Amino acid sequence: MPIIQTDFPDLLIIEPQVFEDSRGYFYESYNERVFSAQGISMKFVQDNQARSSYGVIRGLHFQLPPFAQTKLIRALSGSILDVAVDIRKGSPTYGKVFTIELTAENKKQLLVPKGFAHGYSVLSDSAEVMYKCDEFYNKQSEGGLLYSDSMLAIDWGIPAAKAIVAEKDLLLPGIENFESKFIF
Repeated sequence: MPIIQTDFPDLLIIEPQVFEDSRGYFYESYNERVFSAQGISMKFVQDNQARSSYGVIRGLHFQLPPFAQTKLIRALSGSILDVAVDIRKGSPTYGKVFTIELTAENKKQLLVPKGFAHGYSVLSDSAEVMYKCDEFYNKQSEGGLLYSDSMLAIDWGIPAAKAIVAEKDLLLPGIENFESKFIF
């Protein structure tokens, strides 16, 4: 299972080895031993799954310390543009945006460590997304950044008129007005 380091410290792309034959396919989406051998050690405690239609933008979300979460994200069906923003003070990539297309076909996964705001847009008619978390969700620790922040200049791959965004996500601050609690 190749694990690829991005230009962002600790932000990793996971490309599972897929075995296909006339019956279909099989692959291991997570193996603690494989991750551990690569120096990635965490205990996942919660799986989340969401189904959304074309144009939905979820994010940019994070959990504040001490409830910060590392997430392992993948698309079970459809296609999403997965987005991570480094919000770790002192990081060489602080305030920078990383994007990757995750699809049911490419089976790529993104490991988003604590200290990143995360979100995605649905590029296909619909998509089902699953992500593992290494900490439990805590409502009082919710945080986020405005998905349309001009300083981040994220191209979500969706025309603005077609974007479907939760009301609460429209009220989030831009990165310029954000005081990070994360240290690199």
